[in-house]
Formats: sequence, structure tokens, C-alpha cells
Amino acid sequence: MTLCLSPVFFSRRDKLAAALASGPPVLCGARPGACAMDAAVGEGLGRVSGARRRAEGAAERPCLRRYAKKLFHTDVLRDNMDQSGVLLWVKAEPFIVGALQVPPPSKFSLHYLRKISTYVRTRATEGAYPRLYWSTWRHIACGKLQLAKDLAWLYFEIFDSLAVKTPEKRLEWSEILSNCLSEDEVEKQRNQLSVDTLQFLLFLYIQQLNKVSLRTSLIGEEWPSPRNRSQSPDLAEKSSCHNKNWNDYSHQAFVCDHLSHLLELLLDPEQLTASFHSTHSSLVSREAVVALGFLIEGTVSTAKKIYPLHELALWPPLHAESGFSRISKTFSFHKLEAWLRTCLTGNPFGTSACLRSGKKLAWAHQVEGTTKRAKIACNTHVAPRMHRMVVMSQVYKQTLAKSSDTLVGAHVKIHRCNESFIYLLSPLRSVTIEKCRNSTFVLGPVQTALHLHSCDNVKVIAVCHRLSISSTAGCIFHTLTPTRPLILSGNQTVTLAPFHTHYPMLEDHMARTGLATVPNYWDNPMIVCRENRDTSVFRLLPPCEFYVFIIPFEMEGDTTEIPGGLPSAYQKALRQREQKIQVWQKTVKEARLTKDQRKQFQVLVENEFYEWLISTGHRHQLDSLVPPAAGSKQAAG
Repeated sequence: MTLCLSPVFFSRRDKLAAALASGPPVLCGARPGACAMDAAVGEGLGRVSGARRRAEGAAERPCLRRYAKKLFHTDVLRDNMDQSGVLLWVKAEPFIVGALQVPPPSKFSLHYLRKISTYVRTRATEGAYPRLYWSTWRHIACGKLQLAKDLAWLYFEIFDSLAVKTPEKRLEWSEILSNCLSEDEVEKQRNQLSVDTLQFLLFLYIQQLNKVSLRTSLIGEEWPSPRNRSQSPDLAEKSSCHNKNWNDYSHQAFVCDHLSHLLELLLDPEQLTASFHSTHSSLVSREAVVALGFLIEGTVSTAKKIYPLHELALWPPLHAESGFSRISKTFSFHKLEAWLRTCLTGNPFGTSACLRSGKKLAWAHQVEGTTKRAKIACNTHVAPRMHRMVVMSQVYKQTLAKSSDTLVGAHVKIHRCNESFIYLLSPLRSVTIEKCRNSTFVLGPVQTALHLHSCDNVKVIAVCHRLSISSTAGCIFHTLTPTRPLILSGNQTVTLAPFHTHYPMLEDHMARTGLATVPNYWDNPMIVCRENRDTSVFRLLPPCEFYVFIIPFEMEGDTTEIPGGLPSAYQKALRQREQKIQVWQKTVKEARLTKDQRKQFQVLVENEFYEWLISTGHRHQLDSLVPPAAGSKQAAG
């Protein structure tokens, strides 16, 4: 879809009308993709040596030594399948979206999860197994694990958001909640929700991905990582911060290192010793292997299809290897574990494969005599829809915009962007913005999670299922969200504000992602960090500082106003400002200036406005909308 510039500036100011009277630059009739990206980029793109070092580090782990250096793209993967028959890999989404970027509660340790695993099976008739109802989980979490009710609901709701549901089902749930008149009514509706018990146990266990390790801290990986507050625009600057949620090596290593524990969590109580350990004769049920499919999937032979784990494990030619018995209809614990370890390999649709062999597009942009190159990689040309990934990095002093099928349903990572304006106007699965500075991001509806980490002076405008932020400073979030924004560790001066823009396809995209306008908890954040629960870490944007945001592109579609409207206080502030403009216009009209006086007055107004543009940084924002000369811009891919 072509995005065309509209003669409107990004945010309205009292002086804007006069300056734009002469007409801003207009980019119309552009070829599709001329103002944008068709593929995606991230940390490590073009840095193969760094990836190799990480692979060599992973190879030190016994369970990863066999495959740590193998980053499969489609053709290589197919060649290996011919030899081994089956390849399994760890799914990315449970870690990207499901693992909260904060150390888990201490009660999520293996010791307590084993007790929960046994407890729920003894309460099968009380809404605990095979489906775990919210009321039962609330009893376990609050009564036995001593978690706060809000925290218990947070983990339950995050897992529920990963479930495959139609947009209609999600919209129906939003409507039910919006009709509740009290907290008691909300709780009554929540009590009807249930999740797969065994998969939920696995979900709780993988929260250990971001557990603080004393040993790791002693060798330099502190948590929270020390913020680098350098204002240097060097986008190649290294950082000690390591986002495990997007690192498929970390996913793979975690599952390999903890595979025995993961399987033991799924065992029936009679298959465990008194100390909750497996024995040589322990048997794994078919239901347990189905549940393990929450984390693992794979393929077989030359088939171009992804299979759930249990279908591969139950495939007759593999019974001897997977340990399945046709008589008992169960799997041998040790044979199953050995088969999983043998077949586990790198995720062909993970971040590493995307950066190494995904479709790439990079374009150079001449800025103030220096060339800065944005990097983008995506796997959308080979990955199934649920595995799409787009990674972009090092966008510097540019305006980039895109609305296309390339982005639809993709997990997006935006990394190390500086002084830029990025518009991704398509329905997205998840978005992570990391180590960006002095930039504005306008996003299409985000179906699951929008997470920011280690960002400075960034503005984010989005409709999203959940917003979470960590280690940010001076950032502003204009959101419409049905869940409470999560303020994690290390944040400074967070500003929350209502969603304040629209584009023609917005409501259609919201419907496709199952996001409604109500309920909307943009102004009710939840502080989730151990070291500080001080509410002064955030503020709500004062109405006097509020201005609507105009997306400067023309698209086809029916949305003509901000979905759900604005809160009354902000709407009132806009009306008062408009009244001042009308009074000013009336004053100028009644002054009956001569032609020369009008010209002189116009010059004064424009000069004042240009000074304001420069002082606020909006001059760069306008200039970035003008296409560079042909000689200063090129595409390569």
C-alpha cells in the first residue's frame, strides 16, 4: 500500500496554521514501498563475527555442542532433514511474548511448581485439571504462594493472551468487561476463564529465563543492567544489556538445560518419587507431550509443514526412538528425553536465522555530509504466518513508513534507532523497541505485547493489548490498551497519555487483532519491580500539554477520528485552545491591516514559527518528510 503525504504537520500547535498556509511538501503518487521498507533488521545484522562468538559460547554447553554453530535457513534445513528424519526446535513466541522481562517471583521455583503440579491433579473436580480456572489459580497463587492478586492475574492473563482465539472472541471478552459496573462483576467474569493446566505450568517455569543469577552478576551481567547515558549518536555502541526474550540461543539453551525438569513437571504424581523426581521407569502421558508442544515443534523429512510435537512423537516410525508404547499409550521418560535432545536444533524461523539468511533491505541516506545505513531483515518470504519476524536497526535521522502484508501478524523488533520517525501502520503480533533515542514510533494495533527497554526520550503511539517498559528515561506513551501498563525496573520520568491519532485503516486493523476501544487502562499502570514501587516514577500528561497527533499519510479506509474519542479533560483542553485560535483570527481580521501590513505581519508570524520549529526539533521532523535527492538515496537488498 502506498503512503502519501498529506498537507498536515504531525502535531497541532497554535501557530501551525499560519506556517503551513504556503503548503508543506507533498509526496503523492509514490511507488509502493518508495517511502518505506519491505523487509526487516536488528542487533547483529552484518555482524556475523558477533553471532559466531555467541555460538561458540553456546557450544561450551554440552547440550548445545552438537548444533550451536548451525543456523539453518530453509535449504540447509531441508538437507539436514533428509539425513535425520526429524528436526525439532524451540518456539520463539512463548519467550518473546510470554516471558515477562523481570525476575520471576521466588515462589515460581521448581520446588513450588512441582508441588502445584501435584496439587492440581488432586483437585481435578475443583477446576484445577486439565483446565485451570482463574478462581483456582487465585487460590493457589494468593493463598499458597502468597502472591498479590494483581500479580496472580497478570501471569494468568499473559498466558491466556497467547492462546489461539479468533478476533471475534477477544472482542466479545472486551465487551463483557466493558459492561461490568464493579470489580465484583469483573471478578465474576474472570472466574469463567480457564487455561490448559500443564501448559500453564510450563509457562510459569519459563519465567526463569529472566531470573537474576548471582554467578552471572559476578562476571558482569548485572540486573538491572547499568544504563549507558552517553548522548553519542554512534549507533554501533555496545551495551552490556542482553535481551534473552529475543535470543533464540537463550531459548534453546534454556530448554536443553531444563528439559528434565520440564518433563518432570508434566508427570503424573505416581510417576514421581517422594522428592518429586522421575525414575528410570517413569512414564509420560500423551497429554503431557501435547502440553510440551507449547514450547517445541518440528518437521519431518522433506515436508514443508510444521507439526505439533505430539504428532511427531506419535508417528509410528518414531515409536522406538520417542519411547511410545502402543500397549500403555505412554512414553518412556528417559527415551523421550533422549529423543528430544537428539532432535532439538536451531529455530529456522528464529531471530538468528532471520538475521543470517532472511530477506534484507538496506538503504543509505545522506545526512549532514555523512552516510547512515538502516538495516532491515525479515523472514516473511519463507516463514508461516505465525512465525513471521521483522527486525530493524540503526535508522538514523530518517522518516520510515510502511503498511503492507509484510508486517501483518509479525513479531517486530526495533533496535538502536536515533532521531527518527517510524510508522508501521499494519496489524502486528508483538513489538519490542530497544536502545532507541530521540525518536517517535507510530504503530498499528499490537495484538499481544509492546515492550520498550533501555530507551531515552522516545514517544510511542499505539493501540496494544499490553504495554510494558523497563530501563527507560523521559519517554511518553500515548496508548489505548485493555490491560494495565506494566512499569518494570529501572524507569525514570515515564509519561502516560491517551491515544491521540488515527489513520484510515486503524479500526479495521483493530478488528483484525481483536482490540476494542473499551476497556482502556492507559492511565492505570501497574508497577512491577522489587526495588521500587514509588508511583512518582510516572505521571499522567497534563491536559494543557496535550496535542493531537496527525499521521501525514493518505491511505484508503473508513476511520476518520480517534477510536473511542478522548478523555473529557483532554477534549476540553483542545476546545479551549481552538477557541483561542478563533479569537486570535477574529482579532487579526478586525485589525483591518493594509496589504503591506499583512505581508509584514505574515513574515513576523512565519519567522516566529520557524524559530519554534528549530527550538522544538520539529524542523527535522518536517525535513525528513521531503524525499532526498536521487543521488543521496539508494536501496540495496
